[in-house]
Amino acid sequence: MWKGFKNFIMRGNVIDLAVAVIIGGAFGQIVNSLVGDVLTPLIGAIGGRPDFSAITLGPILIGKFINAVINFLFVAAAIYFVIIVPMQKLQEIKKKKEEQAPPPPPKLSEEAKLLKEILDVLSKRTPE
Repeated sequence: MWKGFKNFIMRGNVIDLAVAVIIGGAFGQIVNSLVGDVLTPLIGAIGGRPDFSAITLGPILIGKFINAVINFLFVAAAIYFVIIVPMQKLQEIKKKKEEQAPPPPPKLSEEAKLLKEILDVLSKRTPE
């Protein structure tokens, strides 16, 4: 039973998933801080206090929903402009470098290798 548990834990995809969850949680804090500590106060400084929680439609707290939607849009925009766009630019640069690199020489077949060896031997031979 312990051996099976050890094999399960040591699988590469389980470890990769665990690392992704941890990194995702830490990255979530960065994005939330960017939205809550940078973007929201910036919007508040430009257009007044950006809090719609007091808006109601009868007993329905529509303002909290509006706040959630705006928060979602800020998070999505922050992820797109801070992560996605720069990563796309880096991938384009990498792709251009790969396209500009000369292709590797083709692999020689066994017959071509043998012919090359024969040619090398003949070229080293001195005429008599």
